[in-house]
Amino acid sequence: MLEQCEGSHAVAQAVALSRPEVICAYPISPQTHIVEGLGELVKSGKLTPCEFINVESEFAALSVAIGASAAGARAYTATASQGLLFMAEAVYNASGLGLPIVMTVANRAIGAPINIWNDHTDSMSMRDAGWLQIFAETNQEALDLHIQSFKIAEELSLPVMVCMDGFILTHAYERVDMPDQAQVDRFLPPYEPRQVLDPNDPVSIGAMVGPEAFTEVRYLAHVKQMQALDLIPHIAEEFKKEFGRDSGGLIKTYKTEDAHTIVIALGSVLGTIKDTVDDMRSEGAKVGVLGITSYRPFPISAIRDATAHATRIVVIEKCFAVGIGGIVSRDVRSAVRNRPQPVLTVVAGLGGRAITKASIHQLLQDAMADKLELLTFLDLDWNVVNRVLEREKHTRRSGPIAEGILRDMGTVTSNLS
Repeated sequence: MLEQCEGSHAVAQAVALSRPEVICAYPISPQTHIVEGLGELVKSGKLTPCEFINVESEFAALSVAIGASAAGARAYTATASQGLLFMAEAVYNASGLGLPIVMTVANRAIGAPINIWNDHTDSMSMRDAGWLQIFAETNQEALDLHIQSFKIAEELSLPVMVCMDGFILTHAYERVDMPDQAQVDRFLPPYEPRQVLDPNDPVSIGAMVGPEAFTEVRYLAHVKQMQALDLIPHIAEEFKKEFGRDSGGLIKTYKTEDAHTIVIALGSVLGTIKDTVDDMRSEGAKVGVLGITSYRPFPISAIRDATAHATRIVVIEKCFAVGIGGIVSRDVRSAVRNRPQPVLTVVAGLGGRAITKASIHQLLQDAMADKLELLTFLDLDWNVVNRVLEREKHTRRSGPIAEGILRDMGTVTSNLS
């Protein structure tokens, strides 16, 4: 049924339709509306049987989900930004124990300085924690991916992060096609755990493992991720047959067949990039877009095949590794290794900075003219940067960088020269 609703509401409904048995909730923007919506559904009796557990922290939220999943319950939670970092120990525990928890990450920047707006720094910080990471471009995809993720997680007995851009998607109102309960029930069977704590059949979960077996345990975690490369597109195809929508999978391509320049990105920015590519196509430029849906496991073969004919690859990413540069682009380079085509990194949208069609248009023109550096920070204000560097050169007590920039901009009163 078509419904105009907030992205968080769409996700809450999708999770409810997936029949979770335990929901662990701690509020942190911009995911709060999701767990609020689920709390209302549980309290009203519309989502039953389900236990909604308010906890005292993000660490507790995932820890309770771990316990619930180990006891055989379909478990769900959500977080963002500092909340994901606070539960970092539990993030590794959930994947190390092979528990099929689904968690929404409403992507948001990490401080300091404090910033509540969108980029991908939070989930990228956990990219090697052993969770599957699936990115949504639209609210419809976010809805669909949550339903698919429960099935993927439970088939593999691995946890899944569904990443959606904070505020840009979570707080945006869009029209979505909301499935009914019967459809979801046909697609997603009742939870049948691969491992469960049962007093009648006692086992140890999370036992100490020494050097004699730890490597094998970690290798098998890698094998599960490799199995996901086959399972994710298979589940997406099952979803398409049941719901009539092409959501999920490993990657999505747009006008890449004859493209000389292929732009790679994740999340909601793909819409702006596609609009820009449409404009540039009308001007005769052979540009295409590749959207990564499954970031972990990373679809090396799919990306390698889809970019085989390209002259250059431009990766636009909302994060970067301080001291070295791009994160996603390094993975892309591993996919296209031993090829002459350059992989150019463009860091954009940090802390919620707008990524405009005009800026994308210009950077792609520069790329096609071979004027783009290997690492570019889109719309970086060099005047601001140079003022800070100059002040630090001449003033020992130059103060916090963030406050110095705000004073330069006149946001706070400044005594700095």
